Amino acid sequence: MKILIIGGTRFIGRYLVSEALTRGHEITLFNRGNHHHEFADDVEHLIGDREHQLDVLKNRKWDAVIDTCGYVPRDVYHSTQTLADQTDHYTFISSISVYKDWMPEGIDEKYAVQILSKEKVEEITRGTSGFIPEYYGALKYMCEKEAENTLGNKLLTIRPGLIVGKYDYSERLPYWVNRVDNGGKVLAPGDPHQRIQFIDAKDLASWNLDMIEHKETGTFNATGINRNLTMLELLETCKEITKSNAEFYWGSEQFLLENDVKPWSDMPLWIPSNHPLQGEEKPWKGANSFNIDKALSKGLTFRSLKETIGDIHTWNQLREVEISKAGITLEREQQLLKELAKYSA
Repeated sequence: MKILIIGGTRFIGRYLVSEALTRGHEITLFNRGNHHHEFADDVEHLIGDREHQLDVLKNRKWDAVIDTCGYVPRDVYHSTQTLADQTDHYTFISSISVYKDWMPEGIDEKYAVQILSKEKVEEITRGTSGFIPEYYGALKYMCEKEAENTLGNKLLTIRPGLIVGKYDYSERLPYWVNRVDNGGKVLAPGDPHQRIQFIDAKDLASWNLDMIEHKETGTFNATGINRNLTMLELLETCKEITKSNAEFYWGSEQFLLENDVKPWSDMPLWIPSNHPLQGEEKPWKGANSFNIDKALSKGLTFRSLKETIGDIHTWNQLREVEISKAGITLEREQQLLKELAKYSA
C-alpha cells in the first residue's frame, strides 16, 4: 500500500512509519521538516504546511492517509479537502480528551463531547496551527468533525489515552521508570490499587495499520490495558525491571491535594478518584476506566507491561529525563515525604 503520513517524525508518527515499513508499505511523509528522522533513505519526504503549502500533495494518489498531528480545525479542513479524492482511507488520530469530562466509569464512544462555536474556534486559533493546552480536547473534536464532514465513510477516528514508549516527549511514564530506577524512598500517589490506563505506541501503531489494511472506519477509544492494571503493579514492575531498591510511600489523595501536589503533572498518571479536580463538582472516576470494547472487537491487543517498561528504561539510560515536563524534583519529594511522616503519625 501507498500511505501518506502527516507528521511522522515524532513519537507515535515514528512508530507508524517503522511498522508500515516493516510490513512492506510505501511511505510518504508530509510535514514542515522541523524534526530529524531516521527514515530518510526509506521514505519520500514532502515539505510543507497544511494551511499554505499543500500544493506538493496535489495530483497524487495514496491508498491511505494517517493524520498524526491535527490540532486546529482549519488545518484539518484544508488537508482533508485536498486529499478527499486522493485516498480511499483516512485515519485521524484524536484523543479521549474530546469528552466533556471523565466523571463516570466506562466512558464509551457515545459519551458527550466538548463543542465550540465556529466563532470561538477562530478566536482561539487565529494565527496558530499548534497545540493549545486549554482547549486541546474541544479542538480535537472540532477537528474530528471537519474530517468527518469531508471524508464521510472513508474516515477512521482513533481516540487514544496516554500513549507511552520510547520518544515519549510528555515524560509521564518515563518519569516513573527513572524515579524508581534511582531508588530510595519514593512518594507514590493515592490508592495503590487505583486503576490506570495507557497504551504502548507500538500497540497503537500496529493496530492502526491492521485497521487500515482491513479498511475499517468509525470512531474508537484506544487506550488500555484490557485488565485492571494498578499503580502498585506499575511501580513494582518498574522496580523489577530496573533492579531498584526503591521503597514506596503512599500519600493519600487528601494529603497530596492539601500539599498542592498537582494531579497528572506533579504525579504523572494520577487523577483523584474521590476528590473533585479544581473547578469541578464531582471526581473524575472514569479517568482510568475508558471502555475499549469496540477496539478490542477489532483486534486491539497489548504487549506485556514488562516489555513496555523495559523499552522506556533502555531509552532513559541513554538520555536525561526532563523532570520539568512531568513529575517533581527530588528535593520537593523529600520535603513531602517528611510531611507525610508527620501526617501519618
